[in-house]
Amino acid sequence: MALHFVTDDAAAAGIGDAVVLTGPEAHHAAAVRRVRVDEAVTLGDGRGVWLDGVVTAATPKQVDVRVTARVEVPAPSPRIVLVQALAKGDRDELAVQVATELGVDAIVPWQAARSVSRWDAKAEKGLARWRAIVREAAKQAHRAWIPEVEGIARLSDLVARAGDAHVLVLEPSAVERLTAVASGSSDDRDVVLVVGPEGGIAPEELAALRAAGARLVRLGDTVLRTSTAGAAAISVLSAATGRW
Repeated sequence: MALHFVTDDAAAAGIGDAVVLTGPEAHHAAAVRRVRVDEAVTLGDGRGVWLDGVVTAATPKQVDVRVTARVEVPAPSPRIVLVQALAKGDRDELAVQVATELGVDAIVPWQAARSVSRWDAKAEKGLARWRAIVREAAKQAHRAWIPEVEGIARLSDLVARAGDAHVLVLEPSAVERLTAVASGSSDDRDVVLVVGPEGGIAPEELAALRAAGARLVRLGDTVLRTSTAGAAAISVLSAATGRW
């Protein structure tokens, strides 16, 4: 499979045009992935544009690609949105990376009541870190669309989402199984998966979400870590909705 790179310049490029990679992307292409002249590669803008091309020049500071084909990949519908509670260590970052590789369409960091990690004054730094992880994971997975990482959410934000989306809260004590409800929606509303932190979602949060119309669902008889629950749920939804 051809190596894939991301550049905003892909958006306006057509067949026969030259797209120039510079900065970190050129260094990654030439010095890390070691692309060579005449090698086939693919390029994207992260917003649906997908280009086939051939390398015509390659140095660590600049890689030139001649476009040989262009397609525009439509955005997935309905979207799968992951609401990932902040977690200690790198567990939330691992969750975000794997969710991107598996096909999630948007990610929302959640400051849950039981989140050990607290962004507070460092929210912008945290968002920048998650967005960088998502970009690299999407590039590695050859995705035409890079998932959006939204601003940090509070409980009130999640409650508001329940009015116009299918909100599924992953809760080990729930009666309903995700496999039983995954294929039940037949409209284009977002499917929002809510994953709690290490200590689980607090009872008052579960009550508020349920009162707003969210459904509590469980994955099975075992309790997964916050770093793996979202990935498992995305896999179930992708299979049930025909993405896979």
